[in-house]
Amino acid sequence: WARRGGACVARGGRVPGAAMEAAELRVGFVGAGRMAGGLARGLLGAGKVPASSILASAPSDKNLDAWRESGCRTTHCNLEVLQESTLVFLATKPHVLPGVLQEIRPAVGPHHVVVSLVAGVTLQALQRLLPAGTKVLRLMPNLPCVVQAGAMVFARGSGAGDGDATLLKDLLSSCGFCEEVPESYINIHTGLSGSGVAYVYLFAEALAEGAVKMGMPGALASRIAAQTLLGAAKMMLETGEHPAKLRADVCTPGGTTIHALHQLEKGALRATVMNAVEAATNRASDLAED
Repeated sequence: WARRGGACVARGGRVPGAAMEAAELRVGFVGAGRMAGGLARGLLGAGKVPASSILASAPSDKNLDAWRESGCRTTHCNLEVLQESTLVFLATKPHVLPGVLQEIRPAVGPHHVVVSLVAGVTLQALQRLLPAGTKVLRLMPNLPCVVQAGAMVFARGSGAGDGDATLLKDLLSSCGFCEEVPESYINIHTGLSGSGVAYVYLFAEALAEGAVKMGMPGALASRIAAQTLLGAAKMMLETGEHPAKLRADVCTPGGTTIHALHQLEKGALRATVMNAVEAATNRASDLAED
């Protein structure tokens, strides 16, 4: 595909084969915003896909400069991404996606695996707007993919098989936790983990500010807060213990921790966080109905 007079036109070129060996995988991103960039940097950092095999499109150069600095190829032509890629991530804004799908629909073939990162757009909607039988999956990542510590879930459409799900899971497991789930869990994951990263940053900020209030320098307090969260999360994952058990292990009768936890309970921390997850999940569901 080439640009001519502001539009994309077809040009001669090889058609990708149906088989997608990891070493030959060509990955495209339609949309080059923060989440797409984070996912791409995670893939590059894990060494799963060379930068020369990643192509990203966006209508302007605003977001593409960072991709070029990473060695990725860029274009302003969405159709070129389909021509040059076998695994295509859709990473546009929700209100833009229907128009983009209408644009790329003629170029989508049976050799493509199409993965949507777009919040609120269901598999049913994707399958309706793409050619019948398209291998389409819906993925919900979160921002820590950029440091290979993401939490991602995905669901597959009716045209996607076990091999397509395995390909996606194997590729993205290099960016963190990646699990296939029923589609009904995706909005919950958004409330728990997609938005949940922000809840954790708010808690980390509050921890550090508490230490600053008591006399510790801010930079040191922030580093200690971050390491505390990292260590606590690692213990949950590696021990498999319920967080309530791990919390109880820290408490000693009459000690500092139980006094602090009493204050958190008086502030309704647990109920407030549960309400936050519920609010974000409901908003994700509302987006799907808009």
